[in-house]
Amino acid sequence: MNEISLRPSGATDTVEHRGGSVIAAHVHGDDQIVYVSSGLLAVTTSAGVWSATPDRAVLTPAGMWHQHRVFGNSRVHALELTGSPHFELDSDAPIVFAVNGLLRALLIDLTDGRIPEVLAGEARALLVGLVGFAPPAGIRLPNPHDERLVRACALVEADLGENIPLSRLAAAVHVSERSLSRLFRTEFGATYPQWRNLVRVFHASIALLEDESSVTEVAVRFGWATPSAFITTFTRLIGQTPAAYQRGHNAH
Repeated sequence: MNEISLRPSGATDTVEHRGGSVIAAHVHGDDQIVYVSSGLLAVTTSAGVWSATPDRAVLTPAGMWHQHRVFGNSRVHALELTGSPHFELDSDAPIVFAVNGLLRALLIDLTDGRIPEVLAGEARALLVGLVGFAPPAGIRLPNPHDERLVRACALVEADLGENIPLSRLAAAVHVSERSLSRLFRTEFGATYPQWRNLVRVFHASIALLEDESSVTEVAVRFGWATPSAFITTFTRLIGQTPAAYQRGHNAH
């Protein structure tokens, strides 16, 4: 992975990044929106991992420590909302919102410098207003806190192609099956299979972009019994089929 230096004050610009590039943990004095018109960028905070894609952007509020990692060659648009009212959040999780039409045009044109400076302020104000109405989007992968759940998640993520039953997972971390099931629901708001599907789809979306694997190859690698089962789950969580996702992102 390549370490990329970052100005602590942030910046508004568009940069081409190679897959595997990392922007080390940092913090901004103003809110910042990161959007990728091609590729995928993961934003990691102390609470978990979120992703920016051509379909969704990530808003990181001022004062929140975060790290960026690029998957696949990506065109990254970073917009510093200097002088704008700060977005108020109840946790250390960023805001992920759907991007299309006018929002996409504003994000690209503002970061590419296509909008005259005399109009940039009004354009930013319009964008901030639209973000407030944009629907939430994307997959959130929260970090576990209970040490038993930390160990359980690590075992699953070490080989996402293996379908480890909850009973065997519980035995491996020395906790009852009922207690482990409760931990998944308490910390993630999901059952063990639901959480595992989120993790698998997140990494499958990266594989579809980064190494151009076929849908069938990705389905097998991440443990789905059949490609159709993978397609159904991926489509429900991402909003489009794996093939359409791969084709659309590579076309940007």
